[in-house]
Amino acid sequence: MRKFIRFLFKSFFWFLVLSNLWVLAYRYLPVPATPLMAIRYFQQEEPAPVQHQWIALEQINPELQKAVICAEDQQFLNHKGFDVAAIKKAQASNKEGKALRGASTISQQTAKNVFLWPQRSWVRKGFEAYFTFLIEIYWSKERILEVYLNSIEFGPSVYGAHAAAQHWFDKEAADLSKDQATALAAILPNPRNYQPVNPSAYIAKRKRWISKQMINFGPLEFESETPNDLGAK
Repeated sequence: MRKFIRFLFKSFFWFLVLSNLWVLAYRYLPVPATPLMAIRYFQQEEPAPVQHQWIALEQINPELQKAVICAEDQQFLNHKGFDVAAIKKAQASNKEGKALRGASTISQQTAKNVFLWPQRSWVRKGFEAYFTFLIEIYWSKERILEVYLNSIEFGPSVYGAHAAAQHWFDKEAADLSKDQATALAAILPNPRNYQPVNPSAYIAKRKRWISKQMINFGPLEFESETPNDLGAK
């Protein structure tokens, strides 16, 4: 029994050490690939090459940055990883028997995309909360958004803003128009089934809604400070 407890303690200790080092490394290094990319690749009957190339946040049109925030997490700049109000609304909506509504923030989605697997489970949600906590400690909001926009799925085998701009519009991410940016943001609920080119009525409606939210949101301004060393803010 003592050996088993010792084994559990050592496993937990090394998990904490390695997970913190992993998150710290990605504070500075590009994310070359994610578990989701590998899972999607092997799920295909005829695997297609993964389209993905890391670019700096400065190379991504601010219109796309704002469109994604307005579409996915309008409190992104203000919360500490979790939007409590959105979680309560989602719980109330789901209890009323309405269509399942999510409340994942951009930070949570980044933690899931980069460090975990996509399937829903309480175990994965627990790890997601843990990694969300870590990236909010160690990374700035700019870094979280940079990693998110470089890792998120924008279509079958299409990951990140660079690949999305190239694949859908034959452009660099910096050269996207506002209309194209809102179109990409609009497909994020289900990027494998929706497309930004020749959009369905639903995606066209979402584009209009996102455009209005961008006007109400105002300028996209990040705090100049970054997280202090060792995670203290």
